[in-house]
Amino acid sequence: MLAGELYRPNDPEIQAALAATAHWLARYNVSLPPDRPALLRERLASVGQGAQIRPPFFCDYGTNIRLGSGVFLNFNCVILDVVEVTIGDDTQIGPAVQIYAADHPRDPEQRRSGLELGRPVRIGRNVWIGGGAIILPGITVGDDAVIGAGSVVTKNVAAGAIVKGNPAR
Repeated sequence: MLAGELYRPNDPEIQAALAATAHWLARYNVSLPPDRPALLRERLASVGQGAQIRPPFFCDYGTNIRLGSGVFLNFNCVILDVVEVTIGDDTQIGPAVQIYAADHPRDPEQRRSGLELGRPVRIGRNVWIGGGAIILPGITVGDDAVIGAGSVVTKNVAAGAIVKGNPAR
C-alpha cells in the first residue's frame, strides 16, 4: 500500500491500523488546544513547529501525513492518507477541505475485485487552499499557489498559480 501498489483494504493489518486511528481521532476530536500539538505528534509522521489542525479532523491513518511548520487546517478537513500526504511550511487550509491520496483502479475487473491503491499528494509552502476544495490523488501543488474555495483540483498546480473552479484552472 505504502509503495503505491494495489492492496486489499480488508487485510487484517490494515484494518488494525484503521481501528487504531479511529481511537486516536476520537481523542483528538474532543481535545482542548493545549493538548493538540502533543496528540498530533503522537500519530502523524511529522509535525512542524506551530502546526495546527482544528477538530473535527478525519484521516485514514495519520501516520502518512507530514505537516510543515506553521501549517493550519481549519475545521472538518479530511485527509485520506493511504500513502504520503505532505503539506509544506506556512500553508493554510480552509474548512472542509478534502485531500485524497486514496485511489481506485481504472480497470473494472480490478476495481470489482476490491483492490485499491494510493498516489501521494504534495502541497508546497505558503499555499492557500480555500474552504471546500478537493485535491485528488497524485496531485502536486507548487509553493505560493492559491486554490479557490470549492475547487476540484484534478491536475498539478504550478508554483505561484491561482486556480479555481471544477475542474480547477
